Amino acid sequence: MTSCRTLASLLLSGGIAFASAAHAAGITVHDARNRDVTVADFARTVSIGGAITEILYALGLESRLVGVDTTSLYPAAALHDKPNVGYMRQISAEGVLGLNPTLILAIQGSGPRETMDILETAQVPLVLVPETFSEEGLIAKIKLVGHAMGVDARAECLSAAVGADLAQLRALRAKVTKPVRVMFVMSLQNGRAMVAGHKTAADEIIQLAGAANAVDDYDGYKTIGDEAIVAAKPDVVLSIERGKESLQADAVYTHPGFALTPVAANKSFITMDGLYLLGFGPRTAAAARDLSVKLYPALAAGGAFTSALSTANCRQ
Repeated sequence: MTSCRTLASLLLSGGIAFASAAHAAGITVHDARNRDVTVADFARTVSIGGAITEILYALGLESRLVGVDTTSLYPAAALHDKPNVGYMRQISAEGVLGLNPTLILAIQGSGPRETMDILETAQVPLVLVPETFSEEGLIAKIKLVGHAMGVDARAECLSAAVGADLAQLRALRAKVTKPVRVMFVMSLQNGRAMVAGHKTAADEIIQLAGAANAVDDYDGYKTIGDEAIVAAKPDVVLSIERGKESLQADAVYTHPGFALTPVAANKSFITMDGLYLLGFGPRTAAAARDLSVKLYPALAAGGAFTSALSTANCRQ
């Protein structure tokens, strides 16, 4: 009962905060729910999703942030300086509304569903940011976040810089003559590999790097057995750094399935920072470039990747 009263109080206070800014003309944002959301005040924003937080910092809007989620690992100051509302798929409605936000920006796929339902009924604008793993989807994400925050010009600046980096990446990718087969492995549990198929961030980053996903017969993530691993014939295993839970190279090379593939024969295992590799934020082109030169070392001789993002000033 106490929890219900607390939540009701938070919903009310959030409504009052939003009402106080309702005199503003407001900005209309069309979000991932195919809904138009009116944003009248973005002075107290909660960001749920590492890519959203990274975009907000790149746009110089960190002073408007009153809370972030645990996937907001870049820049490091985000989690260090801002209240933590939890993991994006296990968000607490009270934790978010307790920060008295005037705007909630949440990446598509945030949850759980019960929490999102509560946030949608609160009198605080909730913008669900589409998560489309593509070059176009990345640019659209930046522009939508910038528009929701009332900084369209800054968002255009950031989009142009990211677009320039993606153009450099396309030129690099064009030099690849024989794509290697990459299998993204999230984990090995009880001897079975959890791997990425199509319509995933891993699948797209592999393609952006000029490689081919060795898994091409299903969408999303799936646990597969030894026979499927051998049949896929991966040249390289790609994974992410997850602290103590990180997949280790030796575990891959000695696995019964991978031991019969070029992965073990060539000792081809790559691991990279998770948000950097799969976040689909402003640094995605650089991450794909880094992966590309790991897969094709000869490409590194073609000259340095001069990131337009590193020299652009889109913060004012």
